[in-house]
Amino acid sequence: MGELIRIGRRQRSRSKARRSRGRTPRSARWLIAAALLAVGVAGYAGANFLSGTGEALGFGTVLRQTTSASAATLVGRASVIDGDTIEIHRERIRFNGVDAPESSQTCEDGNAKAYRCGARAANALDEFLSASSPVRCEFVERDQYGRFVGDCFRADGTSVQEALVRSGWAMDWPRYSNGAYAGQQEAAKAERLGIWVGAFQPPWEWRAAQRGSKEAPAQIAPLVGVSSSSIPGACDIKGNISSKGERIYHLPGQEHYGRTKISTSKGERWFCSEAEARAAGWRGARR
Repeated sequence: MGELIRIGRRQRSRSKARRSRGRTPRSARWLIAAALLAVGVAGYAGANFLSGTGEALGFGTVLRQTTSASAATLVGRASVIDGDTIEIHRERIRFNGVDAPESSQTCEDGNAKAYRCGARAANALDEFLSASSPVRCEFVERDQYGRFVGDCFRADGTSVQEALVRSGWAMDWPRYSNGAYAGQQEAAKAERLGIWVGAFQPPWEWRAAQRGSKEAPAQIAPLVGVSSSSIPGACDIKGNISSKGERIYHLPGQEHYGRTKISTSKGERWFCSEAEARAAGWRGARR
């Protein structure tokens, strides 16, 4: 009888050992769970640090900035899209405060010969960025197309916007720059660099003309050797006289700017600043 009891105890002991074999001890399970939690927290924090978005997108996923990432910065090798737009890490970036000729835009050189100024501007940008890589872009806002709008710098610290305007391959865009690059533009114009060597339309006006009539080519306004206050292109504020005789100036981006035509024979004119327009007796358009 005693022998049977001993045999039964051995069998139960073997059965218990078999059931427990392969099972992780409770203390070890707690340790594994804690380790997995720590890895998850570290991964989440790392994703936030890299992206600046406050959102973990998962392993192997490209991290992108969002509209809330007001302090986000993109750094990397830039691919040129056009004269004022690049791409870094699949993010399309529009330079803040400047406007370059569009890819399909043409201008006139010093001999009144048409050339693809948009393509020339893009090539000039590519050469400039290739000289000192990578490019760093600091977030400013998202535009109406969802693009990252930023202030960009080469690896050597040179401002991309300043360099483009100073070389004559982009214009200061007062609507967004508040005149930040006006000095560089005046210098490029005085030295007849880039598009300032001949005749052209400011890119924002060229786009407006294309929207108005895709079949009619945009008119090119002569810029060199003509008073800047009387021609389009040198200055972008339109001084219009209404049917009632009111002298009203229109800023780029306002509702009626694109379809407002200037006829200098009727006394209408272009202005370089609102102060100049008001001093001449014009009032600002209400919308």
